[in-house]
Amino acid sequence: MTTTVVSSPPSPPPTPHPSGAPAPAAPPARPTSGWRSTPGGLRVWGAVAVVVTALTGLLGLLTATSQSAAVDGLRDSAAQLVGLQDARNQLVAADAAATTAFLVGGLEPTDLRASYDAALDAGALALTQLAGSGPEGADGLAQVSADLTEYSGLVAQARANNRQGFPVASAYLEEASTVLREDIVPALDELVAAEQQRVDDELAAVRTATPTLLVVVLLALVALVGVQVWVARRTRRTFNGGLVAATVMLLAVAVIGGSTLGSAASRTSRVHDGSYAATVATSQAFALVNDARSMEAFTLIRRGSGAAYEESFVAGTEQARDALAGDGSRLDPSLVDRLDAWVAAHRDVRALDDAGDWDGAVALVTSDDPAASPALFDDLSTSLTAAVDSGSAEVADGLHTGGPWVGWLLAIFAVIGGLLAWTGLRARREEYR
Repeated sequence: MTTTVVSSPPSPPPTPHPSGAPAPAAPPARPTSGWRSTPGGLRVWGAVAVVVTALTGLLGLLTATSQSAAVDGLRDSAAQLVGLQDARNQLVAADAAATTAFLVGGLEPTDLRASYDAALDAGALALTQLAGSGPEGADGLAQVSADLTEYSGLVAQARANNRQGFPVASAYLEEASTVLREDIVPALDELVAAEQQRVDDELAAVRTATPTLLVVVLLALVALVGVQVWVARRTRRTFNGGLVAATVMLLAVAVIGGSTLGSAASRTSRVHDGSYAATVATSQAFALVNDARSMEAFTLIRRGSGAAYEESFVAGTEQARDALAGDGSRLDPSLVDRLDAWVAAHRDVRALDDAGDWDGAVALVTSDDPAASPALFDDLSTSLTAAVDSGSAEVADGLHTGGPWVGWLLAIFAVIGGLLAWTGLRARREEYR
């Protein structure tokens, strides 16, 4: 019996890819567990959205609180600075009254004596109040108080000797004036400069609050957009309601916080560049004109050898005029005219003295005539004091913020946004259970 072996037909060759390249491999399957899976990613990115939104609210609260504290600090530093200037001005005014009274031999005029005592007491009281208002500059103020005691003692000796006609009286007066101008005034000026630096630092903090908040919100929005893009790609849904709501909340933080903090910064800048600058300039002018009055008296006391004092008078009144014509004009435009009137009266005094009529010059400096130098100076001094007081009140009234509620409102909005983001992503996670 013959066995026939039937062979199977050969397998057909593989069909080549139409392009000639090998067939593409099947896409890898996505992880179904762990943080790289869609459910795990939804949890991770949901946590990221919540943390970013909550941190934005916390930083918004801190920014608003910091700005409010900076405004309060600026107001306190401005008040301290003006107080220091007032103490310095009162002491310089006391010296001006003492030197002018010295021109009258024997018993000095009662009005000048009263002016000296009042200004000296006001200056000493101001120093005491400033020392008790805070630890800053306490050591410097203590030294100033000690120097003031020395100054008043020297003036008392000068007056006692002047009443008896002793020539040594002028030496005591000049020594007292040296203590004031080389010890007391420079020490107070250093404290004023330190307070001015604090004012500048606080103002910088106020101004940077708004851009800081906006940058933080912008970064948070970028993070939320990134989360939204990832969710859209994984879930095939363009928008997630919770993330959209969280984005709206952050935009509300930006709008409310930016407008409120920006308004406070703008208002603070206006006060700083307006009434504060005018108050400081007017206060400086007050000190300059009182110092010039002392120089006027010393020019006459030196009887022909006081050219240096006259130069100081001219320099001081020119600086005072520049200050009053600039920022100081915002408080009272008439101050420049009042200063010019007093300087014109001083020229009359100098004309008499330069012509050899020393007695006539002294009589004019100590005259009771309403058109004479003393009355014009009193008018100028009173107007300067009123302007400084008015400016100080404007500064105190103008430096305020929207209140602590702003920061808490920003924090609440951000927390709500975080909860909405988590809730919106939780709904997507439920679809994978």
